[in-house]
Amino acid sequence: MRISAFDQWRRLARRFGRHNRQALILMYHRVAEEASDPWSLCVAPEHFAGHLQVLRKFARPVKLQDVVHSLSNGREPAPWSVTVTFDDGYSDNLYCAKPLLERYDVPATVFLATGYLGSDREYWWDALERLFLHPGSLPPALRLQLNGTSGTWELGESAHYGEAAFQTHRGWKAEQDPPTPRQDLYRSVWQAMQRMPETGQQRVLAELMTWASAVPECRQGYRPMTPEEVVDLARGGLIEPGAHTVTHPVLSSLPAARQREEIQGSKARVEEIVGYPISSFAYPYGDYSEESIAILQENRFAVACSTAPGAVQKGADPLRLPRIHVGNWSGEEFERRLSAWFEK
Repeated sequence: MRISAFDQWRRLARRFGRHNRQALILMYHRVAEEASDPWSLCVAPEHFAGHLQVLRKFARPVKLQDVVHSLSNGREPAPWSVTVTFDDGYSDNLYCAKPLLERYDVPATVFLATGYLGSDREYWWDALERLFLHPGSLPPALRLQLNGTSGTWELGESAHYGEAAFQTHRGWKAEQDPPTPRQDLYRSVWQAMQRMPETGQQRVLAELMTWASAVPECRQGYRPMTPEEVVDLARGGLIEPGAHTVTHPVLSSLPAARQREEIQGSKARVEEIVGYPISSFAYPYGDYSEESIAILQENRFAVACSTAPGAVQKGADPLRLPRIHVGNWSGEEFERRLSAWFEK
């Protein structure tokens, strides 16, 4: 029987009294396979199943509220505690993730951007990805007004983006250097749109669709959940719904009044859908300000997750909890990384 590095390290830790009294909060977005994934949001179903097998074998899968309960009572988290979370509210959370979570009896929290629920449009970052990074022909140049500044991009030979070029570059990630003007354009527009209000984002998308002679659509695999699907997701109690604002803004870029609308509106909508109070929140992009924290306290949120990497230890602020972004790793790679996270 194979004894993994994780198992060996854990046995030594127990032997010498080094119980790992910290919790890890894992951040997922989608359980799906897509041809292009510039922000590494997708984990293939077979890989996600492997992750859950590893958690069930080596760790202690717990609900997010269990971690908060330990912190609020001044205790250390239970040894080897791991919490699974999802951001945004993609429909594959229900149809792909939930059956696997149930199979391995692993609880999770799904943070919902409520303004997209039941929408017939994709999240804005997915609409950009479809427009710029998939095969097709675009006009040779784009001139666009973004946040009060006019920008011009020349696509050159990349104006026509064939299947061969797509297959060559479809593994590109947004943190890497852009291999063609297509990727450069995508990242530049994404960075500008990230800090726009939703009305500005939708205006830019409409202009881009007109420029590209494209038709707005919502690909089935990219669809946000409907309110009815959120009810199905929460049924059984294994998955807890949480709030993730209404329109997924950069909170620190907003005045306090707009932050309050986003936070209160999201909480109220989730509670309206599921029919009971919720107290979990995740900051879009991991971004927040001191005003954000105060508004969460006013609205009786018990826990809020960022995207800052790290482990949850005794004394951690429950409204500033770190999380670890999980990639599309095999079960073996996930096990290796889990061992390294706990060892730290």
